[in-house]
Amino acid sequence: MDLIELLGPTLLGFGTGLALIVAIGSQNAFVLRQGIRGEHVAAVVLVCTVSDALLIAAGIAGIGALLEASPAVVHVARYAGAAFLVGYAAMAARRAIRPGALTTSGRQNALSAGAAISTVLALTWLNPHVYLDTVLLLGSVANQQTQDLRWWFGAGAIAASTAWFSALGFGARILRPFFARPSSWRLLDGLIAVVMLALGVRLAVGA
Repeated sequence: MDLIELLGPTLLGFGTGLALIVAIGSQNAFVLRQGIRGEHVAAVVLVCTVSDALLIAAGIAGIGALLEASPAVVHVARYAGAAFLVGYAAMAARRAIRPGALTTSGRQNALSAGAAISTVLALTWLNPHVYLDTVLLLGSVANQQTQDLRWWFGAGAIAASTAWFSALGFGARILRPFFARPSSWRLLDGLIAVVMLALGVRLAVGA
């Protein structure tokens, strides 16, 4: 098997992964906010990329078929995720009402490393859409490849996840001058509150 044969499924995995990951969602919104604030960015990005890698690998290994056969698991995750998203929306709305400014001397309402990691873990693993995108959809497309090439497709999808979350988290520093003003944080946290609430309601009603 030559390099050209391996490159095709790898690039397909990369493109498919980006198409599913690059969207306005709870996980991306949190990574962006942490990146702008410069708080525990490496840890948050690492959790996102490792989580995606595990879920993609699970889908390729055939776990997606088990999830389809056990809808109760998806329902539990759906309601737990909906409750978490609505709660996070409330916190974002409160921050929007009383915004702070990003300064070099200190940051208001800074999250500890443990809180940041636990939050991104919840936003990732309690979101049924994550399982749909990674385990079911990416797993299904990967398994349309031959036995040898499906893991190259998975490697491409994992590379896409790593590239996206790294760019989102570490690239957000470019926006820091804009977020030196409280009004900018009011706009961002207001948008995050709306997005989180909408996603939470969609999960609760099963959309």
